[in-house]
Amino acid sequence: MHLTILAASGRTGSALTRQALDRGHTVTAIARDISRIALDHPNLWKVAGDVSGPLTIDPDSVVLSGLGADTPGVLLAGAQAVVAAGPSRIIWLGAYGTGASAEAAGEGAAVLWKFFGDRIPDKVAADYAVLTAGGTVFHAGVLTDEPAGPGRVVGLDEAPPFDLGAKISRETVAAAMLDEAEHPRFPGAVALPLAG
Repeated sequence: MHLTILAASGRTGSALTRQALDRGHTVTAIARDISRIALDHPNLWKVAGDVSGPLTIDPDSVVLSGLGADTPGVLLAGAQAVVAAGPSRIIWLGAYGTGASAEAAGEGAAVLWKFFGDRIPDKVAADYAVLTAGGTVFHAGVLTDEPAGPGRVVGLDEAPPFDLGAKISRETVAAAMLDEAEHPRFPGAVALPLAG
């Protein structure tokens, strides 16, 4: 399968890229600075790109995004650029407790405003753009850089209350996103990767 990975030089994007190659996929890794993509592989193409402008994406490709942003507007611009490029599917990383998962997360999700503040509307709008295009949005909780551990993926109907102590590794989230790319279970919906 051909996968296109956004923010491939970031911590989640790096995990997505490495695991995708380990699974035998062909990967186009997009990053603003391709020198920061620390992988080399015969099935890896590194492409300099910025989501603030149009993206050229193979229409047969599945796009996986590890895109994060410190500036409001970046995530929505990225989602719109990906949707406009017209890939076969989109699998997007969002934040548990925002937008579609806010009600399921409960009152504990209010703490997210301390961390994301003015970026939350951008996250919600980006998720909505991806969902409207039939993509899958993974709402992960607190991410760590720990090794992969056992995990499972549930829909919003099985979502637990938001808990800052319930952490999940980026490696586990990357594996769940790749599983969705290979065997779609949540098209057009929000999915929650959970540890354990």
